[in-house]
Amino acid sequence: MEKNMERENIIKNLENELNNVKTKNDLANVKALFLGKSGVVTNLSLKMKEIPNEEKKEYGKYLNEIKILVTNKIEDKNNEIIRLELEAKLNSEKIDITLPARHSLKGSIHPMTRVVEELEDLFVSMGYDVVNGPEIDTDLNCFTKLNLPAGHPARDTQDTFYLDNDYLLRPHTSPAQVRTMEANKNKEPLRIVCPGKVYRRDDDATHSHQFMQFEGLVVGEDISLADLKGTLELFAKKLLGEKTKVRFRPSYFPFTEPSCEVDVTCFKCGGKGCSLCKQTGWIEVLGAGVVHPNVLRMSGYNPEKYTGFAFGPGIDRFAMFKYGITDIRQIYTNDIRFLEQFDRKDAE
Repeated sequence: MEKNMERENIIKNLENELNNVKTKNDLANVKALFLGKSGVVTNLSLKMKEIPNEEKKEYGKYLNEIKILVTNKIEDKNNEIIRLELEAKLNSEKIDITLPARHSLKGSIHPMTRVVEELEDLFVSMGYDVVNGPEIDTDLNCFTKLNLPAGHPARDTQDTFYLDNDYLLRPHTSPAQVRTMEANKNKEPLRIVCPGKVYRRDDDATHSHQFMQFEGLVVGEDISLADLKGTLELFAKKLLGEKTKVRFRPSYFPFTEPSCEVDVTCFKCGGKGCSLCKQTGWIEVLGAGVVHPNVLRMSGYNPEKYTGFAFGPGIDRFAMFKYGITDIRQIYTNDIRFLEQFDRKDAE
């Protein structure tokens, strides 16, 4: 009977203490009061030595019951405090779902990226490999190995940014073609395209000091101007529409012989004549030609066995035609208002 009374008193006192607990710090004090070194339960344990041996087992069972009861009630209080703290935190950080959502800016694929990917897909489907090269290259690769030795007057038309006497920002992606031909140890036939940035001293509505080229090169046996013509006609029709016509005009480039300028029917007037095409119905888009024997020879190919053709459109110009961009400099302004309109064009 005495043990039952003692147990009830201990539990009642514990419950009274727990009713005043508000924080985990308060709970730690109560826990020390009952289970600490000088706590109520600990003091009961010290009485064990005064208990006769025949009663110690029963007394030990009694102590264990009290300790379990005290521990469980303290643990229940701890769980309650955690729950209340979480509820308070949730209430303080509650989101008002009736407020309008924040507008997320939507990204848009750049028109240049669209055109490059479209061209790569086209030429890969025709069996071409896509290769890249450094934007800083040697004078040797940019000019000399393309049949443009020092002092050649054609260098003036591609005057570019020199870093020193030997290195410059490439004025075309042709150095990537040179590197690929030289790396081809067995001198097997090649079919490659080289997209990338190039740099020249230009800056107006239709020219930029930085722009993108997409040069192509085919080297093999019995490659002729007819192969070039068929390739470029397919290229123009796939990119600008099936009604697009292609015109070849004789021209001069040091790295090709014969050479030609390639025009397409004006995308704005369809060839009827307008202010954009200066009433001619045609717009120049690229230069092309049969690879000069000297270029093949300097890269290790035997021009008696191999021939080839090369072409090099400015991708910026095609992006302008395809999307109706009137000023090439808009392409490089990074203006989100300019870029986001192209999603709508694709949707149309």
